Amino acid sequence: MEKQRKKIFAGRVAAGVFVLIVIVVILSFSSMSQLEHQALLNAGLAVIGKFSAQASPPTAHPSNRTKPPPAFRLLIGILSVPQKYERRNLLRLVYGLQTPKIARIDVKFVFCNLTNEEHRAFIALEIKRYDDIIILNCTENMNSGKTYTYFSSLPDLFGSPPGTRPPPYDYVMKVDDDTFVRLAGLEETLKDAAREDLYYGFLAPCDNVDTLKPGYMSGMGYVLSWDLGEWIRSSSYAQNHKVGHEDLLVGDWFRAGKVAKNRYNNKPSMYDFPGAMGPEHTCSHDFIPGTVAVHRVKSNRDWMLVLSYFNYTKDVKPSSLYHIP
Repeated sequence: MEKQRKKIFAGRVAAGVFVLIVIVVILSFSSMSQLEHQALLNAGLAVIGKFSAQASPPTAHPSNRTKPPPAFRLLIGILSVPQKYERRNLLRLVYGLQTPKIARIDVKFVFCNLTNEEHRAFIALEIKRYDDIIILNCTENMNSGKTYTYFSSLPDLFGSPPGTRPPPYDYVMKVDDDTFVRLAGLEETLKDAAREDLYYGFLAPCDNVDTLKPGYMSGMGYVLSWDLGEWIRSSSYAQNHKVGHEDLLVGDWFRAGKVAKNRYNNKPSMYDFPGAMGPEHTCSHDFIPGTVAVHRVKSNRDWMLVLSYFNYTKDVKPSSLYHIP
């Protein structure tokens, strides 16, 4: 009973003290200037905010959520020549309008050493603006080792000594600059593919559909797993057999080294532009929805037809600044 009376008395004393403090604060507040009022209010809000933050569990901001790792990482190297400024800018638009859903895909343009002052100046601008160019230590050529130099240089270019795991990319691709690559189709066909000893593309010659027969992947575009790029770098056979039809030689290297056993022939999803070599040519057929790559897209009209078929020119947002019928 005595304890209860003391508790009641203590509560009344505390209440009285609280009321007295409130009265003092009100009297003090009434005598302050407007600036002093605002300073006191801000201090009180800061204290309240501090205690609220301590009392509330931290909320994850959407931008801080961990993104799932990509299903695979792919480097696309477009082998081209310095003077094709217009083609590179078109390809930047074509690839830039495609958003990979499950993979990380980087696109680079690949040249040999620059020997022209104009090229040095303009490509310097491209590097500063886009940072998407690789310049190899070779003399520009088509069938004198550029493909070999490209694949064999990648481990050094990306700071990955042979055998490093994980490598910077799961796959590397060589593509011609007259090839349209549809990234959605490429992702779909690579997502469940082997990550090592892989040789993927359009099996040449055109009528060859058996990956067990001698053949090679067409230069329109083919993918190698990273370990095969490392193998090329270390292969004396490849180094000594790099002059000639370069894409055919790649198949020859792999046969000689008994590697690239995981072969993926992507017919009919990879093909030449419709009618590119005449209606009887088996590398060519009409556009299809599941396309991975279309080769021999030479003229601006050819590109217009490809981009129109795959709806790249549709859904332009309306604006008072232009009218596109």
